[in-house]
Amino acid sequence: MLVILFILFAGLAIGCAIAVVAQRNPLYSAISLIGVFVSLACLYVMLAAPFIAAVQVIVYAGAIMVLVVFVIMLLNVEQEERRRTRMKFLIPAAIVLAAVLVAEATYIIVVFDKFQPKPEAIVSDIGLTSSIGSALFTQYLLPFEITSILLLMAIVGAMTLARRLKELPPGAAVIPGGQVLPLNLLDPTAPRDEPLAVEAHGTTEVADLLGIPDDHDPSKRD
Repeated sequence: MLVILFILFAGLAIGCAIAVVAQRNPLYSAISLIGVFVSLACLYVMLAAPFIAAVQVIVYAGAIMVLVVFVIMLLNVEQEERRRTRMKFLIPAAIVLAAVLVAEATYIIVVFDKFQPKPEAIVSDIGLTSSIGSALFTQYLLPFEITSILLLMAIVGAMTLARRLKELPPGAAVIPGGQVLPLNLLDPTAPRDEPLAVEAHGTTEVADLLGIPDDHDPSKRD
C-alpha cells in the first residue's frame, strides 16, 4: 500500500513540476507549483514527519504561493509569447541529461537495494514537533538567532531602499527633466497645438522658464 501511495504522490509531484516549466501562463505555473508542494507534504507524512509536512503546506503552499500569485496578478503578466529559439541544441541536451539522471537513479535503486541489509524496525522521533522544537532551541539555538538577525537586516535594508529621499508637500507636482511638454499643460490659456521643449528638474524651474506663476512656491504666494 505504501509503495502505491509513494508512486502516486511521486508521479503527481513530477507531473506538476513538468507543468511548472511547460505552462505558458505564469498563473498556471504557480498553481502547478502548489501541486508540487502538496505532493511533497504527502511524501513527508509517509516518512513519519508530520511537522515538516505541515510547514510545507502552511509556509510554502500557503503564504509564499499566495504572495507569488498576488504579485503575478498585480503585475498583470500576460501569456508568454513564442519566440524563435536561438540555441536549439539546448532542448536535445536537456532531454539527454534528464534520461541519464533517470537511468542513474533507477540503477541505484534497483542494484544497490539488493546488497543493502534489511534494518530492524526502530522507533524514532525524528521529524516530530517535540524533537524539532527541543533541537532548535537547545543545540541549534545560536544558528536560529543568527538567522533571525539576518532576516531583520533584510527587512531594514528593504525599508531603507524603498524610503523616499525627500518628502514632498501635499499638492506638489514634480516635472522630470528632459521632457517635451506642451505649453497648455502648465498654462491653460495657451494654444493646444504649440509644443515647447523644456529641460527642468522641478515645477518651480519650469514655471520660471515659461514665465508662469508657481502656486507651489511658498515665497511667491500672496
